[in-house]
Amino acid sequence: MKTAITELFGIQHPIIQGGMHYVGFAELAAAVSSAGGLGIITGLTQKTPELLAKEIARCREMTDKPFGVNLTFLPSFTAPPYPEYIAAIREGGVRIVETAGRSPEQYMPALKAAGIKVIHKCTSVRHSLKAEKIGCDAVSVDGFECGGHPGEDDIPNMILLPRAADELTIPFVASGGMADARSLVAALAMGAAGMNMGTRFIATKEAPVHPNVKKALVEATELDTRLVMRALRNTERVLKNKGVDQLLEIEREKGASLKIQDIHEQVAGVYPKVMIEGEMDVGAWSCGMVVGLIHDVPTVKGLIDRIMVEAEQIIRQRLTGFLDGTVQNAPARAVA
Repeated sequence: MKTAITELFGIQHPIIQGGMHYVGFAELAAAVSSAGGLGIITGLTQKTPELLAKEIARCREMTDKPFGVNLTFLPSFTAPPYPEYIAAIREGGVRIVETAGRSPEQYMPALKAAGIKVIHKCTSVRHSLKAEKIGCDAVSVDGFECGGHPGEDDIPNMILLPRAADELTIPFVASGGMADARSLVAALAMGAAGMNMGTRFIATKEAPVHPNVKKALVEATELDTRLVMRALRNTERVLKNKGVDQLLEIEREKGASLKIQDIHEQVAGVYPKVMIEGEMDVGAWSCGMVVGLIHDVPTVKGLIDRIMVEAEQIIRQRLTGFLDGTVQNAPARAVA
């Protein structure tokens, strides 16, 4: 399948693995890229630029296909050394960067001077247009369904994607709620040139996370995510657990007076405890509503191959069948 995204990034399939904290290591990125998608190493999971350089080198040993690095620009009193991280990316020969969080405008000159293509994650049309204006090559349009930070507009992808298609001239991928062939075909129908999957890729054999995490994703339903930190205008969608229940109780008690310090225990340092040690109730970790569509833990290649085969079947048989009268109105189902 050829789209503007496969052509832009030199990949076989229009499927991107988004950067995820303590998930986007070389093992997962290489597996996705080798399977024809675009794998992404999470830059800030590596504590220093030197460690990121080593992780890039590790990934390069595992695949000869294109892969990228995620850089999330966070508000902070002591900002990470972004120029040094960009240097590590450039010197490692990586030519694709996924940016997220705050605008990457300050760092675009350095990225473009290195010949790096930039795809910025956006939760609104206005932010997508700003990304286009500052020179991003593509955007990842993140609907309200997504895990992590969905922004504050609460616009789901059935509305957000067509709106982005109406306004943007650069290609974009759909992010949030993406899990299978139906997701991909729907995204393409609404104007996207591919899809970005986060939560779904955690439930794969190559994802370097504790088995408890994968088990939790398979067992959860679409009713098991919660929105936290709304009062701080830093909304995050997370998987429900005991730590999240405690966090929500504190939020109810504090109301509009909530400060980040009030929930520090439930949000700080959670990811290594969950992803590496398998402590599932320790606090808030990002998870999309798409968890309701996750029923197995396949290999990355098995998952991507299944998506592409079923996507072709949906397009060639189901959708075309509506036009020529050969398909009855039975619902399309994913294999798993």
